[in-house]
Amino acid sequence: MTSDNNFQVQQLEQSKKATYKSLIVAITIISIWVISLVSLLSIDINKLNTFTLLAAIIWQTFVYTGLFITAHDAMHGSIFPSNIKINHLIGALCLILYGCLPYKKLLKKHWQHHQNPASELDPDFHNGKYHNFFAWYLYFMRRYWSWRQIITLMIIFNVITHTLHISEDNLRYFWVIPPILSALQLFYFGTFEPHREPASGYTEPHRSHTIRRPAWLSFITCYHFGYHEEHHEHPHLPWWRLPEAYQNRLG
Repeated sequence: MTSDNNFQVQQLEQSKKATYKSLIVAITIISIWVISLVSLLSIDINKLNTFTLLAAIIWQTFVYTGLFITAHDAMHGSIFPSNIKINHLIGALCLILYGCLPYKKLLKKHWQHHQNPASELDPDFHNGKYHNFFAWYLYFMRRYWSWRQIITLMIIFNVITHTLHISEDNLRYFWVIPPILSALQLFYFGTFEPHREPASGYTEPHRSHTIRRPAWLSFITCYHFGYHEEHHEHPHLPWWRLPEAYQNRLG
């Protein structure tokens, strides 16, 4: 039996054990986001030095990325596979918290990506003409963001400042900037880097490649989404099991 077959058997054996662990991981990430945001919105940023402020923004960006990765796992049914309604409810909640993103729309587009990776039918792919990072990113974002979402977020911003009396600076630094930076992080490490066409052309069946990084660096860059070939090969694995798949692939 090959190592890949062994790994698939292990997946089946561990699926029940992983069910509640995935749910606990998801709830933990959401809880950290809530606690972190509430704490950062309530602090006096005038008392923070530049380094501390930047560190707080980077931390909040990382937490926002965790929200999106959790929603992504829900799209693959790996948060709570024994109850798919709760699974998708958690995914939808994460995208609302992330930036009022429509879960059903992203779910459909994400499966189009998996069915047609790095092709003209892939909603995450570039337009075939401009391959550089910024042109691809702008083309990518136009497919996912809408004026309706932007206006909704602007309304929420003003409601929060006028009803809860939260400082506008705090909201800008910890509620507006982090998801913008997170979107860049997710695009670079989860789309641009693994799906960029090599000079020799695509050779992998999923037209993606794994970025070889140690597990700790893979985690902080984008919750192990640099292990992208493993994700496409085993799409129902939660993000925290991708290093295991990567090590298994190395043999």
